[in-house]
Amino acid sequence: MASMGLSIDEQKAVDRFRQTVVEPSMTKLVVVDFWAEWCGPCKALTPVLEKVCAEYADKGVVLAKINVDEEGFIASQFQVRSIPTVYAMFQGQPVADLTPARTESQLKGALDQILSQVPVQPGAEGAPDDAEIDIAQLLAMAEDVLARGEAERAASMFMQIGQMAPDSAEAASGVVRALIVAGQMADAQTAYDTLPIEVQARPEMAQAKLALELAANQVDDGELQALRASAAERPADMEAQMAFAEAAFAVGERDEAADTLLRAIGTDPAWNDGAAKAKLLQMFEAVGLEDPWVATTRRRLSLLLFG
Repeated sequence: MASMGLSIDEQKAVDRFRQTVVEPSMTKLVVVDFWAEWCGPCKALTPVLEKVCAEYADKGVVLAKINVDEEGFIASQFQVRSIPTVYAMFQGQPVADLTPARTESQLKGALDQILSQVPVQPGAEGAPDDAEIDIAQLLAMAEDVLARGEAERAASMFMQIGQMAPDSAEAASGVVRALIVAGQMADAQTAYDTLPIEVQARPEMAQAKLALELAANQVDDGELQALRASAAERPADMEAQMAFAEAAFAVGERDEAADTLLRAIGTDPAWNDGAAKAKLLQMFEAVGLEDPWVATTRRRLSLLLFG
């Protein structure tokens, strides 16, 4: 859940959720039940959840109940459309939708399967100290979420990691990059500008800086359409191809940007000292070399250059 630009009440809701769900989930499996007083099915499910979670407490399972009438902002962040909705969360992210499990046997079967796959620590009490949290693992999880295109969720995860490890430039970089992908350019710029100068200067921030630079080429829909038309009408005009590719990438149209630059490279690879290739490599760096889109497009570039 992103916390940039939230009201005081929304920030308080995020803090409560972090304390009751996110922090315990660093070592335990937290079953999150979204419910309401007026919901009949919720009242039928509650005793089942409470009984099973109590029985599984020694296995590291805890129950957290979220009243959607009181915590509407949290429910909206999880895109809860109907209740009861039940998720299992581990290390700050949902790992399973338990909503279909309505009986004791169904719920126990689902929990057994999850517990066989995640390293829950049954003996741990409460949230671990920062020193005990594997920040690298959490960063990897957030990067994976961002690579899957879940930008807002990734931004939230990076922000949470940043609160656990305030000196983490990797988390700060992740926040900026995720907000850019989510289309929240102003928030991304603010997140970067409010960092201490010494953090901005760290090597880990290079990717975020480059992503900000490339995203600064954003244009409105009308300008984008004009640039697209110009590039299509003048395929040999390298300036037109570059202008459209930069604008397309800035608004999140990565495939169009890559297609345009690859065509330009194929048409005139030496133009302007290889500017089209250099721009594509910049885009790779801004997105992240482990991103699936980058891996696919790099293969296309290699085939184009080396056959």
